[in-house]
Amino acid sequence: MSVMVEMNAPGGWRSGDNTNAAPSVEAKREALETILRQMGSVVIGFSGGIDSMLLVRMATGVLGQNALAVIGRSATYPTREFEEAMAAAERFGTRTMVVETEETDDIKFRENPANRCYFCKTELFGKLGVIAQQEGIRWIADGTITDDLGDFRPGMKARREQNVRSPLLEAGFSKVDVRALARQLSIQEWDKPSFACLASRFPYGFGITTENLMKIDEAETLMRDLGFRQFRVRHHDDKTARIEVAPPDFSKLLDDGLRNLIVARLKELGFLYVTLDLQGYRTGSMNEVLTSSEKIRADGHGLPDRDVKPSPSP
Repeated sequence: MSVMVEMNAPGGWRSGDNTNAAPSVEAKREALETILRQMGSVVIGFSGGIDSMLLVRMATGVLGQNALAVIGRSATYPTREFEEAMAAAERFGTRTMVVETEETDDIKFRENPANRCYFCKTELFGKLGVIAQQEGIRWIADGTITDDLGDFRPGMKARREQNVRSPLLEAGFSKVDVRALARQLSIQEWDKPSFACLASRFPYGFGITTENLMKIDEAETLMRDLGFRQFRVRHHDDKTARIEVAPPDFSKLLDDGLRNLIVARLKELGFLYVTLDLQGYRTGSMNEVLTSSEKIRADGHGLPDRDVKPSPSP
Protein backbone atom coordinates (compact mmCIF):
# COMPACT_ATOMS: atom_id res chain seq x y z
CA MET A 1 0.00 0.00 0.00
CA SER A 2 1.18 3.51 -0.78
CA VAL A 3 0.35 6.75 0.97
CA MET A 4 -1.01 9.85 -0.67
CA VAL A 5 -1.27 13.19 1.07
CA GLU A 6 -4.79 14.54 1.05
CA MET A 7 -7.06 16.58 3.25
CA ASN A 8 -9.39 14.57 5.43
CA ALA A 9 -12.40 12.87 3.92
CA PRO A 10 -15.24 15.13 2.70
CA GLY A 11 -17.36 16.25 5.61
CA GLY A 12 -14.59 15.28 8.00
CA TRP A 13 -12.69 17.22 10.62
CA ARG A 14 -9.51 19.18 9.92
CA SER A 15 -7.01 19.92 12.66
CA GLY A 16 -6.70 23.50 11.39
CA ASP A 17 -10.41 24.31 11.36
CA ASN A 18 -10.95 27.83 12.71
CA THR A 19 -14.73 27.91 12.60
CA ASN A 20 -16.32 29.63 15.57
CA ALA A 21 -18.71 26.81 16.43
CA ALA A 22 -17.52 23.25 16.87
CA PRO A 23 -19.53 20.68 14.91
CA SER A 24 -22.30 19.01 16.89
CA VAL A 25 -22.22 15.32 17.72
CA GLU A 26 -24.96 14.80 15.13
CA ALA A 27 -22.87 16.58 12.48
CA LYS A 28 -19.90 14.39 13.36
CA ARG A 29 -22.10 11.31 13.16
CA GLU A 30 -23.15 12.31 9.66
CA ALA A 31 -19.52 12.91 8.70
CA LEU A 32 -18.58 9.49 10.07
CA GLU A 33 -21.35 7.81 8.10
CA THR A 34 -20.15 9.57 4.95
CA ILE A 35 -16.57 8.45 5.55
CA LEU A 36 -17.64 4.84 6.14
CA ARG A 37 -19.81 4.77 3.01
CA GLN A 38 -16.90 6.07 0.96
CA MET A 39 -14.61 3.42 2.45
CA GLY A 40 -16.98 0.71 1.24
CA SER A 41 -15.46 -2.08 3.33
CA VAL A 42 -13.24 -2.14 6.39
CA VAL A 43 -11.43 -4.38 8.86
CA ILE A 44 -11.56 -2.77 12.30
CA GLY A 45 -9.15 -3.55 15.12
CA PHE A 46 -11.64 -4.06 17.95
CA SER A 47 -10.20 -3.76 21.46
CA GLY A 48 -13.49 -3.67 23.33
CA GLY A 49 -12.87 -0.08 24.44
CA ILE A 50 -15.66 2.43 23.88
CA ASP A 51 -13.90 4.15 20.95
CA SER A 52 -13.48 1.07 18.79
CA MET A 53 -16.85 -0.21 20.06
CA LEU A 54 -18.61 2.86 18.69
CA LEU A 55 -16.73 2.54 15.41
CA VAL A 56 -17.73 -1.12 15.09
CA ARG A 57 -21.37 -0.26 15.85
CA MET A 58 -21.45 2.54 13.27
CA ALA A 59 -19.59 0.57 10.60
CA THR A 60 -21.97 -2.36 11.05
CA GLY A 61 -24.93 -0.03 10.58
CA VAL A 62 -23.49 1.60 7.47
CA LEU A 63 -21.65 -1.28 5.80
CA GLY A 64 -23.32 -4.41 7.17
CA GLN A 65 -21.29 -7.52 6.32
CA ASN A 66 -18.64 -5.36 4.64
CA ALA A 67 -17.48 -4.38 8.14
CA LEU A 68 -15.33 -6.97 9.88
CA ALA A 69 -14.34 -6.55 13.53
CA VAL A 70 -11.09 -8.31 14.39
CA ILE A 71 -10.11 -8.92 17.99
CA GLY A 72 -6.42 -9.53 18.61
CA ARG A 73 -6.13 -12.10 21.41
CA SER A 74 -2.95 -12.50 23.43
CA ALA A 75 -1.69 -12.59 27.01
CA THR A 76 -1.61 -8.76 26.99
CA TYR A 77 -5.38 -8.53 26.48
CA PRO A 78 -7.50 -8.44 29.66
CA THR A 79 -9.84 -11.43 29.85
CA ARG A 80 -12.89 -9.35 30.73
CA GLU A 81 -12.21 -6.94 27.87
CA PHE A 82 -12.23 -9.88 25.45
CA GLU A 83 -15.49 -11.17 26.89
CA GLU A 84 -17.12 -7.73 26.66
CA ALA A 85 -15.89 -7.21 23.09
CA MET A 86 -17.33 -10.53 21.96
CA ALA A 87 -20.66 -9.81 23.68
CA ALA A 88 -20.90 -6.34 22.10
CA ALA A 89 -20.12 -7.64 18.61
CA GLU A 90 -22.86 -10.25 19.01
CA ARG A 91 -25.37 -7.59 20.10
CA PHE A 92 -24.46 -5.40 17.12
CA GLY A 93 -24.73 -8.30 14.67
CA THR A 94 -21.18 -7.60 13.53
CA ARG A 95 -19.14 -10.06 11.52
CA THR A 96 -16.29 -10.88 13.91
CA MET A 97 -12.98 -12.69 13.80
CA VAL A 98 -10.52 -13.49 16.60
CA VAL A 99 -6.84 -13.65 15.69
CA GLU A 100 -3.95 -14.63 17.93
CA THR A 101 -1.22 -12.00 18.09
CA GLU A 102 2.35 -12.88 19.02
CA GLU A 103 3.83 -9.66 20.37
CA THR A 104 5.10 -11.55 23.42
CA ASP A 105 7.33 -13.58 21.08
CA ASP A 106 9.14 -10.40 20.07
CA ILE A 107 12.23 -9.79 22.23
CA LYS A 108 11.94 -6.05 21.54
CA PHE A 109 8.47 -6.06 23.07
CA ARG A 110 9.46 -8.28 26.02
CA GLU A 111 12.34 -5.97 26.94
CA ASN A 112 9.67 -3.32 27.55
CA PRO A 113 11.30 -0.15 26.17
CA ALA A 114 9.52 3.20 26.17
CA ASN A 115 8.26 2.52 22.62
CA ARG A 116 6.89 -0.91 23.55
CA CYS A 117 3.45 -0.05 22.14
CA TYR A 118 4.99 0.37 18.69
CA PHE A 119 5.92 -3.32 18.53
CA CYS A 120 2.50 -4.41 19.80
CA LYS A 121 0.62 -2.26 17.27
CA THR A 122 2.95 -3.34 14.47
CA GLU A 123 2.04 -6.95 15.20
CA LEU A 124 -1.70 -6.22 15.36
CA PHE A 125 -1.89 -4.03 12.27
CA GLY A 126 0.19 -6.55 10.34
CA LYS A 127 -2.39 -9.23 11.15
CA LEU A 128 -5.23 -6.91 10.15
CA GLY A 129 -3.55 -6.18 6.83
CA VAL A 130 -3.26 -9.88 6.03
CA ILE A 131 -6.92 -10.44 6.88
CA ALA A 132 -7.98 -7.47 4.74
CA GLN A 133 -6.17 -8.90 1.73
CA GLN A 134 -7.59 -12.37 2.30
CA GLU A 135 -11.13 -11.02 2.65
CA GLY A 136 -10.85 -8.57 -0.24
CA ILE A 137 -11.51 -5.64 2.07
CA ARG A 138 -10.27 -2.19 1.04
CA TRP A 139 -9.28 -0.62 4.35
CA ILE A 140 -8.06 -1.32 7.86
CA ALA A 141 -9.07 1.02 10.66
CA ASP A 142 -8.71 1.68 14.37
CA GLY A 143 -10.52 3.71 17.03
CA THR A 144 -8.10 6.65 17.32
CA ILE A 145 -9.85 9.92 18.34
CA THR A 146 -8.80 13.56 18.68
CA ASP A 147 -7.86 13.14 22.37
CA ASP A 148 -5.13 10.72 21.31
CA LEU A 149 -3.29 13.42 19.37
CA GLY A 150 -1.98 15.06 22.53
CA ASP A 151 -1.07 11.89 24.39
CA PHE A 152 2.11 9.81 24.52
CA ARG A 153 1.31 6.98 22.11
CA PRO A 154 4.29 5.32 20.39
CA GLY A 155 1.86 2.98 18.64
CA MET A 156 0.82 5.86 16.38
CA LYS A 157 4.00 5.34 14.39
CA ALA A 158 2.83 1.83 13.46
CA ARG A 159 -0.52 3.29 12.47
CA ARG A 160 1.18 5.63 10.02
CA GLU A 161 3.56 2.98 8.67
CA GLN A 162 0.78 0.49 7.97
CA ASN A 163 -1.68 2.99 6.49
CA VAL A 164 -4.39 2.52 9.07
CA ARG A 165 -7.46 4.73 8.75
CA SER A 166 -9.07 6.31 11.82
CA PRO A 167 -12.63 7.25 10.83
CA LEU A 168 -13.54 8.67 14.25
CA LEU A 169 -10.52 10.95 14.10
CA GLU A 170 -11.32 11.97 10.53
CA ALA A 171 -14.84 12.90 11.63
CA GLY A 172 -13.50 14.91 14.58
CA PHE A 173 -14.68 12.75 17.47
CA SER A 174 -13.38 13.47 20.96
CA LYS A 175 -13.92 11.15 23.93
CA VAL A 176 -16.85 13.29 25.02
CA ASP A 177 -18.38 12.93 21.55
CA VAL A 178 -17.81 9.18 21.54
CA ARG A 179 -19.57 8.72 24.87
CA ALA A 180 -22.42 11.02 23.87
CA LEU A 181 -23.14 9.19 20.62
CA ALA A 182 -22.69 5.78 22.23
CA ARG A 183 -25.28 6.77 24.81
CA GLN A 184 -27.67 7.98 22.09
CA LEU A 185 -27.28 4.61 20.38
CA SER A 186 -28.04 2.80 23.67
CA ILE A 187 -24.62 1.16 23.77
CA GLN A 188 -24.62 -0.08 27.35
CA GLU A 189 -20.86 0.42 27.74
CA TRP A 190 -21.06 4.12 26.82
CA ASP A 191 -19.41 5.20 30.10
CA LYS A 192 -17.02 2.27 30.56
CA PRO A 193 -13.56 3.20 31.83
CA SER A 194 -10.53 2.81 29.60
CA PHE A 195 -8.49 -0.38 30.00
CA ALA A 196 -5.15 -0.31 28.23
CA CYS A 197 -3.24 -3.44 27.31
CA LEU A 198 -1.82 -5.29 30.31
CA ALA A 199 1.76 -4.53 29.25
CA SER A 200 1.15 -0.97 30.45
CA ARG A 201 1.14 -2.25 34.04
CA PHE A 202 4.93 -2.80 34.04
CA PRO A 203 7.71 -0.23 34.57
CA TYR A 204 9.76 0.41 31.44
CA GLY A 205 12.77 -1.89 31.36
CA PHE A 206 11.08 -4.51 33.52
CA GLY A 207 10.87 -7.59 31.32
CA ILE A 208 7.38 -8.68 30.31
CA THR A 209 6.60 -12.37 30.62
CA THR A 210 3.43 -14.34 29.95
CA GLU A 211 3.45 -15.50 33.58
CA ASN A 212 3.48 -11.94 34.93
CA LEU A 213 0.81 -10.83 32.45
CA MET A 214 -1.42 -13.63 33.73
CA LYS A 215 -0.82 -12.48 37.33
CA ILE A 216 -1.94 -8.97 36.49
CA ASP A 217 -4.94 -10.24 34.54
CA GLU A 218 -6.10 -12.32 37.51
CA ALA A 219 -5.49 -9.46 39.94
CA GLU A 220 -7.50 -7.00 37.84
CA THR A 221 -10.28 -9.53 37.27
CA LEU A 222 -10.54 -9.77 41.06
CA MET A 223 -10.79 -5.98 41.35
CA ARG A 224 -13.56 -5.89 38.74
CA ASP A 225 -15.45 -8.65 40.51
CA LEU A 226 -15.24 -6.63 43.72
CA GLY A 227 -16.97 -3.72 42.01
CA PHE A 228 -14.07 -1.33 41.29
CA ARG A 229 -14.37 0.54 37.97
CA GLN A 230 -11.45 2.99 37.76
CA PHE A 231 -8.32 1.13 38.79
CA ARG A 232 -5.04 -0.45 37.80
CA VAL A 233 -2.88 -3.14 39.41
CA ARG A 234 0.72 -2.22 38.57
CA HIS A 235 3.50 -4.81 38.66
CA HIS A 236 5.72 -2.21 40.30
CA ASP A 237 8.75 -4.52 40.67
CA ASP A 238 9.32 -8.24 40.96
CA LYS A 239 7.81 -8.35 44.48
CA THR A 240 5.32 -5.48 44.63
CA ALA A 241 1.78 -4.90 43.39
CA ARG A 242 0.86 -1.21 43.41
CA ILE A 243 -2.89 -0.72 43.32
CA GLU A 244 -4.38 2.48 41.92
CA VAL A 245 -8.06 3.20 42.55
CA ALA A 246 -10.05 6.42 42.28
CA PRO A 247 -9.63 8.38 45.55
CA PRO A 248 -13.37 8.11 46.39
CA ASP A 249 -12.83 4.31 46.47
CA PHE A 250 -10.03 4.45 49.08
CA SER A 251 -12.42 3.86 51.97
CA LYS A 252 -14.00 0.90 50.18
CA LEU A 253 -10.63 -0.72 49.48
CA LEU A 254 -9.40 -0.12 53.03
CA ASP A 255 -12.37 -1.85 54.63
CA ASP A 256 -10.70 -4.59 56.65
CA GLY A 257 -12.59 -7.47 55.11
CA LEU A 258 -12.04 -6.34 51.51
CA ARG A 259 -8.45 -5.25 52.12
CA ASN A 260 -7.53 -8.59 53.68
CA LEU A 261 -9.18 -10.47 50.81
CA ILE A 262 -7.24 -8.49 48.18
CA VAL A 263 -3.94 -8.87 50.01
CA ALA A 264 -4.43 -12.61 50.45
CA ARG A 265 -5.36 -13.16 46.82
CA LEU A 266 -2.51 -11.09 45.41
CA LYS A 267 -0.04 -12.88 47.65
CA GLU A 268 -1.38 -16.16 46.30
CA LEU A 269 -0.55 -14.82 42.85
CA GLY A 270 3.07 -14.33 43.91
CA PHE A 271 3.34 -10.74 45.15
CA LEU A 272 5.21 -10.25 48.41
CA TYR A 273 4.04 -6.67 48.98
CA VAL A 274 0.60 -5.25 48.16
CA THR A 275 0.45 -1.43 48.26
CA LEU A 276 -2.05 1.37 47.64
CA ASP A 277 -0.90 4.35 45.58
CA LEU A 278 -2.09 7.38 47.56
CA GLN A 279 -2.08 9.52 44.43
CA GLY A 280 -4.92 7.39 43.15
CA TYR A 281 -5.83 6.10 39.72
CA ARG A 282 -4.54 7.96 36.67
CA THR A 283 -3.87 6.80 33.14
CA GLY A 284 -0.26 6.36 32.08
CA SER A 285 1.32 6.53 35.52
CA MET A 286 4.22 4.40 34.24
CA ASN A 287 5.02 7.24 31.82
CA GLU A 288 5.77 9.62 34.69
CA VAL A 289 9.39 8.48 34.77
CA LEU A 290 9.99 9.53 31.14
CA THR A 291 11.48 12.89 30.26
CA SER A 292 10.10 14.96 27.40
CA SER A 293 13.05 14.03 25.18
CA GLU A 294 12.59 10.33 25.94
CA LYS A 295 8.93 10.60 24.96
CA ILE A 296 9.80 12.34 21.70
CA ARG A 297 12.34 9.64 20.80
CA ALA A 298 9.93 6.83 21.68
CA ASP A 299 7.02 8.51 19.93
CA GLY A 300 8.70 8.40 16.54
CA HIS A 301 9.31 12.17 16.49
CA GLY A 302 5.81 13.46 16.27
CA LEU A 303 2.11 12.92 16.58
CA PRO A 304 0.02 11.15 13.94
CA ASP A 305 -0.25 12.86 10.57
CA ARG A 306 -3.54 14.76 10.68
CA ASP A 307 -3.92 15.22 6.93
CA VAL A 308 -2.66 11.93 5.56
CA LYS A 309 -5.23 9.56 4.12
CA PRO A 310 -3.69 6.21 3.13
CA SER A 311 -4.61 4.39 -0.02
CA PRO A 312 -6.57 1.13 0.24
CA SER A 313 -5.18 -2.37 0.14
CA PRO A 314 -4.50 -3.49 -3.43
